[in-house]
Amino acid sequence: MRRYDVFGVGNAIMDLQLQCDDAFLAEHGIEKGVMTLTKPKRQRALLAALAGHPVHYCSGGSAANTIVGIADLGGKAAYAGKTGKDAHGQRYLDEMRALDIALEVPPSDGDTGTCIVLITPDAQRTMLTHLGVSATLTADDIREDEVARAQYVYVEGYLFAGDSTRAAALKTIELAKRHGVRVALTVSDPFLIEMCRDIFLELAETSVDLLFCNEQEACALTGLNDAIDCAHALHRHCANVALTLGAKGSIIMHEGEALPVEGVRVQAIDTTGAGDMYAAGVLYGITHGLNWQQAGHLGSHAAAQIVSQLGARLPRRYTREEIAALLR
Repeated sequence: MRRYDVFGVGNAIMDLQLQCDDAFLAEHGIEKGVMTLTKPKRQRALLAALAGHPVHYCSGGSAANTIVGIADLGGKAAYAGKTGKDAHGQRYLDEMRALDIALEVPPSDGDTGTCIVLITPDAQRTMLTHLGVSATLTADDIREDEVARAQYVYVEGYLFAGDSTRAAALKTIELAKRHGVRVALTVSDPFLIEMCRDIFLELAETSVDLLFCNEQEACALTGLNDAIDCAHALHRHCANVALTLGAKGSIIMHEGEALPVEGVRVQAIDTTGAGDMYAAGVLYGITHGLNWQQAGHLGSHAAAQIVSQLGARLPRRYTREEIAALLR
C-alpha cells in the first residue's frame, strides 16, 4: 500500500519575494531572468537597498513548490530537504507541516537556504540564491522505507549541481527503482545542461519515467530548435515527457503520441513557480486516475493561477469537485 502520491527531494529554500524595476537590476549588476548563486552578505546588501519594499515569505525550492502544490490539490506528499535551526528554518517546517507534508530530514546546524526573488513589471523573476545547509543534503538523508511508500519520486535537477546533493538524488532514484516506484525528474534550469547533459540523458534512458523541462531546456538537451522536434527526440530517451511552452501551453509525449495542452490565458504578474505548479498538476493527475492529457490541463490551470498572483502558492486547497470543474 502506497502512503504517498509523491515523495519529493530538493533544496529547502526560504523565498523572499520583492517587486523592483529593471533599473534596480542594472544598478546592482544583476542578470535578469536567471538564478545566480550568491552569499549572505550580498543578499543583506540588496535587502537593505530594497528597504521599504514589501517582502513576501514562502517556503520554497523548486521541488518543494511542486510538493506543496500536490498537497493543495488534495494529494499526499513527503519531502526530503535540509533546513537550519534558525527562524527561517522553523518557518519553513511550520508551513510544510500545516499542509500535512511529511518532512523526512531533521534540521541541522547552520543557515537555512534563502532566495531573493526580484519580480519586475513584466512578471519576469530574477533569483539570487544562498543554498545554506540545503547544500549539505546527503545520500544518508534519504530513507528507503519512505521512498518505498510513494507512487512517484520527484527529483529536482538543481541537486545535480553539488556532489553530496547529487548523491542524494541518485540514491532516491536507485531506491525508487528497487521498490517499483516511478521516477519523475525536472531539469530545473538551462544552466545545468552544460554540466549535467549526459547524466540527464542517461537517467532519462535508464531510470526516469517522466521528464519535465521547458522549451529552453529541451533545446539545450537535444541541440534542436523546434519544440516539437525536441519533444520527439526526448521521447526516444524517456517513456513520458512534459515540455512546457510558457503561455502557449505544453506538449506531453506518451506512448509515441504528442498530446498538445493549451495554456490558460491570464494577466501575468509573477512567473515564480509556474513550472513547479505545472508539475504538481501533472503529478497529481496521473496519481489520481486522470489520463495524461487531462493531467496536463490540470497543470496548465495550476500554473495559470500562480502567474496571476505574487508567490508560488495556490490561494487555497482544492476539492476533487473543483478540480473536475476545472477540467470541464
